[in-house]
Amino acid sequence: MKFLLDQLLLLPLLILFTLESFLKLFIPKKRKSVTGEIVLVTGAGHGIGRLTAYEFAKLKCKLVLWDINKHGIEETAAECRRLGAKAHAFVVDCSNREDIYSSAKKTTKAFLPAMMNNNHGHIVTVASAAGHTGVPYLLAYCSSKFAAVGFHRALTEELAALERTGVKTTCLCPNFVNTGFIKNPSTNLGPTLEPEEVVEKLITGILTEQKMIFVPSSIGFFTVVEKIFPERFLAVLKRKINIKFDAVIGYKTKGR
Repeated sequence: MKFLLDQLLLLPLLILFTLESFLKLFIPKKRKSVTGEIVLVTGAGHGIGRLTAYEFAKLKCKLVLWDINKHGIEETAAECRRLGAKAHAFVVDCSNREDIYSSAKKTTKAFLPAMMNNNHGHIVTVASAAGHTGVPYLLAYCSSKFAAVGFHRALTEELAALERTGVKTTCLCPNFVNTGFIKNPSTNLGPTLEPEEVVEKLITGILTEQKMIFVPSSIGFFTVVEKIFPERFLAVLKRKINIKFDAVIGYKTKGR
């Protein structure tokens, strides 16, 4: 009973903070300057990573570009230099810990520990809408994206607990993006996104220090709905959303 009474005492704060959040929707957010900042972009040899590097180059950042594809990363670096930025390209396999640490010594020495010591920095996690809800036939993909969203949330909480308020975090969660990774995707939430549109939202989110970026923003509403409404209603809702793509159904067994 005491616990319930204690929670009721939080009701005024809930009302106050809800009104504050609502009012912020109508107040333009100030963009921070990143001119001269060191920006590390992984997967910068293609797709969203490459376009993100271009946008930061336009903002006159110092770019450190990683990708496993040597030709792709060198092309990105050349374009970033043409845009007026300093760019350093490294061939890095981000699945190889030794490769990451070896390249880190050549660039920023350390990442999170250095940011925490300086209480300055911004860590961006690229996840997906699939990191918030399960999608049939995307078991491995959803699992990895749930892990990415979980990493972002846990890191955000840990930084807050350590009072490292100068180290910001952002997580990007787009719907299907036209990168060729998933074949012929479609959904009633809207058309398949182009990488340029996603990167535009990402850069805006980083500069205004948004913690979670949903593209389109309506996905954020559905993540809340999924936590509140009954399972049978959610099953009907998911049929209405009508997620489709060319899927490989079935699993290979050992020896085949």
